Amino acid sequence: MCSPQDFGMNSGGVRMVTRSRISGLRARTRGGREEAAPLRKGEASAEGEKSHHPVKRQRKAQSLNVAYEASDGEKGEGTKQLKAPSWEPQDWRQQLANIRTMRSGKDAPVDHLGIEHCYDPSAPPEVRRYQVLLSLMLSSQTKDQVTAGAMQRLRARGLTVDSILQTDDSTLGTLIYPVGFWRNKVKYIKQTSAILKQRYGGDIPASVAELLTLPGVGPKMAHLAMAVAWGTVSGIAVDTHVHRISNRLKWTKKVTKSPEETRIALEEWLPRDLWSEINGLMVGFGQQTCLPVRPRCQACLNRALCPAAQGL
Repeated sequence: MCSPQDFGMNSGGVRMVTRSRISGLRARTRGGREEAAPLRKGEASAEGEKSHHPVKRQRKAQSLNVAYEASDGEKGEGTKQLKAPSWEPQDWRQQLANIRTMRSGKDAPVDHLGIEHCYDPSAPPEVRRYQVLLSLMLSSQTKDQVTAGAMQRLRARGLTVDSILQTDDSTLGTLIYPVGFWRNKVKYIKQTSAILKQRYGGDIPASVAELLTLPGVGPKMAHLAMAVAWGTVSGIAVDTHVHRISNRLKWTKKVTKSPEETRIALEEWLPRDLWSEINGLMVGFGQQTCLPVRPRCQACLNRALCPAAQGL
């Protein structure tokens, strides 16, 4: 026969909770949360005969649900992630859908004369990448039609790192004219080509950080080069069109003053799977509808949703 001590009772019939019993209740933990251990066979009936209080405490502990911000190593069952609500523009999904509809014809200049159409697809991979980078350098402050024309003239002479380095500045200037700031671009193209030959074997860098060290290469060019030349989405390529339209639609928390500031603001909330689409979509939209001067708001599907169009 079992003695009172066997059930944690003293001689006066008062139940004692021993250290071993406490450790048994806390034996199983998960994610820093204590859970009651399952009762052993025959233990439930013995406990029930002596007192109902331990059973009630056990049920209460099992139904307790604690929410806290867990670190990566603590994530598990029973843990709720507390996430601060993120900001996003009002009606942006419908605005984006409307822009896609307006751009469905793919008939803007960027769709036929953009950098994806300026390189020689039959050239070796490193030459194709070099031509992509050069077209980007020429495209700054220049219309797509002018950039495409300059690239055709360069390619007709064999557009490689070596051919550019062997071309004198005067001839190079004649070939790329009338791209914007063509004199500066002659200098940048020559300097960048020399660096590519010395450091990269005639190829272009495969990271944004390295691309930005090249003379005449800015953030928009670097992100587009990563996307077109290397097939890697490293960020949103923001030019004057994306910058202007983002502010008109209020896709930034506050008014941004530069394309780079706009890029940072967009990447804070825009889903990453949309980053590669935004540049081509908005550039064409800016070329055809959301013009810098006298935008065609009457023909825009976003007229009722665009803050800049209100009152027009």
